Amino acid sequence: MIKGILKRAARPLAASAAAAVLTLAAGGAMAQAKANEQFVPTNLYWVGPFAPGGSGIAAGWIDYMDLINERDGGINGVKLIWEKCETEYNNARGVECYERSKNKGPTGAAMVHALSTGITYSLIEKGTADKIPIVSIGYGRTDASDGRVFPYVFPLVTNYWSQNTAKIKFIGQKEGGMDKLKGKKIVNIYHDSAYGKETIPVLDAQAKKYGFEVHHIAVPTPGNEQQAQWLQVRQLKPDWVILRGWGVMNPVALKGAAKIGFPRNKIVGVWWSGAEEDVIPAGDAAKGYIAAAFNVSGTNYPVVQEIQKRIYAKGKGDMDDKSRIGSIYYNRGVVFGIVTVEAIRKAQEKYGKKPLTGEQVRWGLENLNITDARLKELGATGFMQALKVSCMDHEGGGAVKFMQWDGKKWNVITDWIKSDQSIVRPMIEESAGKYAKEKGITPRDCSKES
Repeated sequence: MIKGILKRAARPLAASAAAAVLTLAAGGAMAQAKANEQFVPTNLYWVGPFAPGGSGIAAGWIDYMDLINERDGGINGVKLIWEKCETEYNNARGVECYERSKNKGPTGAAMVHALSTGITYSLIEKGTADKIPIVSIGYGRTDASDGRVFPYVFPLVTNYWSQNTAKIKFIGQKEGGMDKLKGKKIVNIYHDSAYGKETIPVLDAQAKKYGFEVHHIAVPTPGNEQQAQWLQVRQLKPDWVILRGWGVMNPVALKGAAKIGFPRNKIVGVWWSGAEEDVIPAGDAAKGYIAAAFNVSGTNYPVVQEIQKRIYAKGKGDMDDKSRIGSIYYNRGVVFGIVTVEAIRKAQEKYGKKPLTGEQVRWGLENLNITDARLKELGATGFMQALKVSCMDHEGGGAVKFMQWDGKKWNVITDWIKSDQSIVRPMIEESAGKYAKEKGITPRDCSKES
């Protein structure tokens, strides 16, 4: 399916140039940027052990923005321009890219997608001070879902804590009911990073509520070596394993599970462990493996077909390996594009059909309402969930689907499973409240926001 999937090595880009701007993808040279253009930084990663994820998402996102320019003439006549900056999934480089890009274009950066939980953490205070929204779709700091405390941070679509409650719901369904979780043993194998550690508190809370036993096992980044961890799994003899991996860690984990004979249909991965790039390198060891998803794969969606027709059929497009079009990561990038464009479009309703500042786009993000009817208009029915954001709720969705790998493709095995906000929201508000106290922040009164 994906020609270059086994070639996981980074593109041959010199490390010394890793944080440099790579190319302006639309609108000509930045010096020639026109007054009627909206600048959107694409600070992502195309090199290193996590390159398959970064490159796939980047291509889908850029292709969607290119589609809006090519087909629609931009957003109400405002063309999108962007610039690539290589972060290498590194916090310091992510901050450097942010500083490089924040003031570019006629009105500065509309928003910044960090595509890294660690980078997101590093940019929260900077984005707030600069009045530039930090958008983290399906990753980032979960308590930033409380927009009263984090007005410029948007962990949109679904956050990690929501996903984990949906994951435990799924496991409960498989066991015959949530009451059947009592006495069960679940191992959480996680990437030893800010991203990997993010769900430990909610898993502990769920274990207490439902009576199951949870064990957290860290895997040092990037995750090439996991023998000791899977020996520990064998000793623990869990009923289920949660895989919170990223990049090269994921196929290594599935091979490790196969080596000790742990059934792959008892492993449930996060959405960053559930792409073609995570399973194909594992071969037969991946068959039966289950993963969460907030977007689906496939090219049978009008939005993807439009990109193929209007961009790739004309010899354009950001994805070198065209067999990756329609993959999980590529389609996730299209979700990034939809959210970006719809937020700017919403902000234009209030501030006019012109290039907008980050502060103005923040209002668009906070008032975003992508309904099922709008998804149909966008050609994205079933492609992603509806999304409604507010001052209180910077997540806006929270539901998850689950997929299973059959050795050749991902098959969706559930409808959208809603998160358990009775657990998630109190934890979010408690954590956000502590952050506000530490930083001397007075939470906004959402009743006074318009």
